[in-house]
Amino acid sequence: MSWALFRNSVKKRPFWLATASGAALLAGPAMAQENSDSPAVAETVSEPDLRAPDIAPTTADAPDPGDSQQIGFAADNLNYDSETEVVIAEGNVQMNREAIGLRADKVTWNRQSGQVVAEGNVMIRNPEGDTAYGDRIELSDSLRDGIIDNLLVVLENGARLAAVKGTRFENGNIELENAAYTPCPVEDAQGCATEPSWQIRAVRVLYDRAKNKVKYKGARVEIFGLPLIPLPGLSHPANNEAGSGLLVPEVRIDRTNGFEIAVPYYLRFASDRDLTITPHVYTNAAPMLEGEFRALTDIGSFRIKGYATYSSVVPVSGLVTSRRDDFRGYLESAGKFQFDPRWSLSYSGRIATDRTFMRRYDINRDDRMRSTFELQRIGGQSYLSIAGWATQTLRVNDSQGQQPIALPVVDYRQRLDDPLLGGQFELQLNTLAIGRTAGQDTQRAFAGARWDLRGLTRLGQEWTLTAMVRGDVYHSDENLLTSIPGYRGKSGWQARGVAAVAADMRWPFIGEFLGGTQTLTPRVQIVATPPLKNLDIPNEDSRAFDLEDSNLFAINRFNGYDRFEDGARVTYGIEWNYSRPGFNITSVIGQSYRLSDKPSLFPDGTGLTDRASDIVGRTTIAYRDFLRLTHRFRLDKDNLAVRRNELDATIGGRSTYAVLGYSRLNRDITLLGEDLQDREEVRAGGRVAFARNWSMFGSAVMDLTGQADAPGSSADGFQPIRHRLGIAYDDDCLSIAVTWRRDYINTGDAKRGDSFAFRIAFRNLGF
Repeated sequence: MSWALFRNSVKKRPFWLATASGAALLAGPAMAQENSDSPAVAETVSEPDLRAPDIAPTTADAPDPGDSQQIGFAADNLNYDSETEVVIAEGNVQMNREAIGLRADKVTWNRQSGQVVAEGNVMIRNPEGDTAYGDRIELSDSLRDGIIDNLLVVLENGARLAAVKGTRFENGNIELENAAYTPCPVEDAQGCATEPSWQIRAVRVLYDRAKNKVKYKGARVEIFGLPLIPLPGLSHPANNEAGSGLLVPEVRIDRTNGFEIAVPYYLRFASDRDLTITPHVYTNAAPMLEGEFRALTDIGSFRIKGYATYSSVVPVSGLVTSRRDDFRGYLESAGKFQFDPRWSLSYSGRIATDRTFMRRYDINRDDRMRSTFELQRIGGQSYLSIAGWATQTLRVNDSQGQQPIALPVVDYRQRLDDPLLGGQFELQLNTLAIGRTAGQDTQRAFAGARWDLRGLTRLGQEWTLTAMVRGDVYHSDENLLTSIPGYRGKSGWQARGVAAVAADMRWPFIGEFLGGTQTLTPRVQIVATPPLKNLDIPNEDSRAFDLEDSNLFAINRFNGYDRFEDGARVTYGIEWNYSRPGFNITSVIGQSYRLSDKPSLFPDGTGLTDRASDIVGRTTIAYRDFLRLTHRFRLDKDNLAVRRNELDATIGGRSTYAVLGYSRLNRDITLLGEDLQDREEVRAGGRVAFARNWSMFGSAVMDLTGQADAPGSSADGFQPIRHRLGIAYDDDCLSIAVTWRRDYINTGDAKRGDSFAFRIAFRNLGF
């Protein structure tokens, strides 16, 4: 155990006994005891105090303890009996040997027996950094072992061990009786005494210095002063480093699985790798085992996590013809490795045995899981990515055989060091191979080049000229297995050339307004592209399009590469920004107009079907760290009907806040496409802090989609999806939360209904 000394301020000039004349007196061969047997300790009846005594530090210089045989004293008064060889020092006494320091009101040192008795406001330290306090300490003259009454040890990490009596041995071990431990503060910000959030009381506590562990006998946890949890066999590290042992259990109750208790066991193999094994026991389901392994290597890190059980499987539809038990589970892994400053590899993999496992055991509520890897090289002017990905669908009506597997996806880009004709020139090479177990297969390769030139006119206009060319080669088969004709393309080999030129001009006007600064920026863009045979090309990555402010001025407003918007168009809009200290408003609105009358590739309802597009915009309001409001919209060009209306707001600070969201898509899209259906929902969540460290939190999601938006469905326009409500306590060393959640949708064996969760977490605690 390391002990740190806070010295008292010295009101009188100290008398240093370790002077030239006194050196011979203090240089006797007082060697440390080597016997580590526990001395006898007296019975105690009082409670240990975790608060440090109010002792002011001293600024006096201690004597140099470089000589291991020399003990240095500093005191207001000193008496020495040469016959009995007893030294008595009183008043601001300091005693040092081998970088171990002692501070007390009175110290009696018997040079014949080697016994040192310190009394009154005693503090003792050694070089490792912790502090021990006591009323009376009996030590050997090595200052390393002895018995302490009313002991308080303040560890280097701020944790405290207190006991009515403690024994410290030569090897650094400490044994305490009727003791208490807490890592929590025992004083508030104003320095007033306060009860720790939690503490452990025990009949006996042993600190093992070699193993850096604190072990308890007869221990129990007290939370807010109430003895609640007995902890037989408790032990934990004596610092902030993790140690192997049982972690705090988690408790849940839900309709599907009944009562659940999960007891994690943490295994620390080394400072750079560990394993957590968590058995989950249920009253209404078979047990489940969870495990997570984490490792840090010289070049990166990775983790592997999985769940496994043997239980009944219910189809996603919920219609049970015959129940059967089978192995069920989920496995995920992720990692990143940096081979050198330019080369890196990252990956993320997820897979489940069936579509309802994740929801039933409340692991997450994703409706699809994606596994990816990517090898990257980032140079000064170049970029190379070799990647791949696969998707597992958990949706009710999706066919797994139709899910794409992309391997490989290669993208290479190279910028020229020297400008070409004054502009930035970039080359790009890209390949993609997509396969399906029961669907269309597609391979793609293209090479392209892009040139950008930017400048300013004398009047302050910002202008950009862009030119790009690209050559594409595609091959596909099994095209008829794609249900949407517009996505299929023609089977076999297809080729396409793409070229585009664009001119973009922004003209900012800046001035003062209402005590702040406003900027009004008109913007005009012209883009021209020759006609393309887009429908001959398979569409794998340009689906689910919707016009919005983020892609209004894009040269290709399709996402991905498989579709490219051809023809000529002009896009115009205006941006407005107003700012003053702590307050900012940013707004943009715009529209585009196609200069050709060629039919559009965009589906009806996306906002780009006719020559004139719908009107899109976005407004963001921010006030300090208290308010952030973002509104996105799309208005029908003909009747100004709201086709897209999104509102996201965050109001409040860190402890009390509200998060609100509203989305409505009213696009009247008749094509059966991906993620293009109309929908309307509202989301709300928040947290309210009250008292000290306490808060209430909650969230809710409501589906407002009616039958007018979803023909053929049973939607009633007011369908709750889920909500939750809870109460929590959080401080620096304790976290408690109780949560109630209700789900309103059945998915296979993931039943609708109520669930309750109880979570408690202690810092620096394990069995």
